[in-house]
Amino acid sequence: MHIPDGYLSVPVTAVCGLVSICGLALAIRRLKVGIEDAKVPTMGVIAAFVFAAQMLNFPIAFGVSGHVLGGLLAAIIVGPEAAVLVMSIVLIFQALLFGDGGLTALGANVLNMALIGSWCAFAIFKLLVWLLRNDGIAIGVAAWLSVVLSSSACAVELWLSGSAPLKLVLPLMAGIHAIIGIGEALVTSAAVVFVKRIRPQIISTGG
Repeated sequence: MHIPDGYLSVPVTAVCGLVSICGLALAIRRLKVGIEDAKVPTMGVIAAFVFAAQMLNFPIAFGVSGHVLGGLLAAIIVGPEAAVLVMSIVLIFQALLFGDGGLTALGANVLNMALIGSWCAFAIFKLLVWLLRNDGIAIGVAAWLSVVLSSSACAVELWLSGSAPLKLVLPLMAGIHAIIGIGEALVTSAAVVFVKRIRPQIISTGG
């Protein structure tokens, strides 16, 4: 769901950029207080995994692409604040090295995939754990929602910028990513189960 250059209006670009900067600043501030040295190598591994997973994308329409996200997985393993930083770094490298997502649209892409895809998804996950008392179901549903909500935010930004009509871009983006979200849910659930078996102490289930 990377947005290229030239698809967002100046006001939308500015607002998304401001929100992303504030979100990153808050995440970094919290990381300085609570980050564990042992998690730094894990953050690197997660960044490499997310980078590789997101490079497997395909064009949808209106200049955007569809792909898995990895935001909730990162948040569960290294924490939501660290996940925001990891996702943001991945997005910056993708834009600079491969042109996957525009530099002017970086604020919007960070908002959609790092803040919504990681931080908001983790908050939804914790809420579902509290409501359902079942980590497995909560992971699957939250992972699915992370992709659908991120893609829906992308659609709204394109609409607000005048790049695409909402009645076309929202069902298209949300519909395709609802299918992709099933894969996201399966991959996230399987990865969390695997990590729980080998290093259960690093999992942040929120339960």
